[in-house]
Amino acid sequence: MDSHPVLCAAIADRIANSPNQRITFATYMDMALYHPDYGYYSTQAVNIGKRGDFFTSVHLGPDFGELLAEQFVQMWEILGQPVPFSLVEMGAGQGHLALDVLNYLKLRYPNFFAALEYIIVEKSPILRQEQQQRLQEFTVQIKSSLEEILSNSIIGCFFSNELVDALPVHQFILEQGQLREIYVTLQQDSIVNHQELLTPPTPPSPLIPTPFTEIIAEPSTPKLAEYFDLVSIQFPENVYPEGYRSEVNLAALDWLSVVADRLQRGYVLTIDYGYPASRYYNPRRSQGTLQCYWRHQRHNNPYINIGRQDITAHVDFTALERWGERCGLAKVGLTQQELFLMALGLGDRIAALSYTNQPISDLLRRRDALRQLLDPFGLGGFSILAQSKGLKETETFQPLKGFTVPELAPTSI
Repeated sequence: MDSHPVLCAAIADRIANSPNQRITFATYMDMALYHPDYGYYSTQAVNIGKRGDFFTSVHLGPDFGELLAEQFVQMWEILGQPVPFSLVEMGAGQGHLALDVLNYLKLRYPNFFAALEYIIVEKSPILRQEQQQRLQEFTVQIKSSLEEILSNSIIGCFFSNELVDALPVHQFILEQGQLREIYVTLQQDSIVNHQELLTPPTPPSPLIPTPFTEIIAEPSTPKLAEYFDLVSIQFPENVYPEGYRSEVNLAALDWLSVVADRLQRGYVLTIDYGYPASRYYNPRRSQGTLQCYWRHQRHNNPYINIGRQDITAHVDFTALERWGERCGLAKVGLTQQELFLMALGLGDRIAALSYTNQPISDLLRRRDALRQLLDPFGLGGFSILAQSKGLKETETFQPLKGFTVPELAPTSI
């Protein structure tokens, strides 16, 4: 398959030089996605959009960003209109969402726009370059990590759209009712010849065979068992099948800890696909949620197209809620994207289509885009979690508009 040979070699070398010649799946996934030179998000291989490996709500037009902007305005008002109000977008992709938000605020809410400090935190150097180019007409700070933001310094909102699903996950399996971890190692012939992998052919062949395989051993860290205590999940043998397999996203907890530390007062808004823990670890979901995206094809083999495909896993929102509470983040609300956007005015936008003088082709295209944002089996089914920190008692009583009960969508179109 179309794997990056130099990245395969780097992973093989990491395995060969690790204890027991194995690495956790989280380490493997981190290298496959974020290796500074050859990872999927670090090279031109990352291909986001309708013609790429996958697309998000942002690629359906500016509506998603504009409605988000409405929520940000209300957050600013609830906090007493602080100056500056910092919007920190984590994992901003190609910068489309930031552009939609900033254009809308500049046009519709000039006072808020004047108070706004927009910060992007983006690990990928390739995507940082795209963001700088796309957003050059605005004053935007682009940072490579949250470590560049001072502790307790942000008054405003940290937000992310499809970030947490791409954080590296540990994989586990149940054997005789015991929690075991899945590791990545080299196939036996690759262990002998892994030095050959370090000097790939010139020019590099995209068809180099994948040298990796899985083995099962004891958990690499007690944090895996502690995670299930956090989300109140147990694995009784008479309920969970032998060989039950799934994921644990410890990186998401580390990420949320840092976000909570950097936030002095305001909100955290997390948008992603996922479930509460009870649904995530349902006994019938016996093979987990890990998915790969390559040229708009979805599959579950992370050991092909290495460095050329996205690897994701669903988000456990129970873990984010409960870990957030330990970090001083209070849950404000959890809702579905379709309800969130309707509460912020998407229904009005759909209704207004009936009164526009657009060419019919443009009208149909826009109507289809808005409906995709609401599709409960697609983007509309994404979860949106809001958490807060440092709010005054009077501020906590003011509900966020996106988490109120929306009006029903018009059915005339």
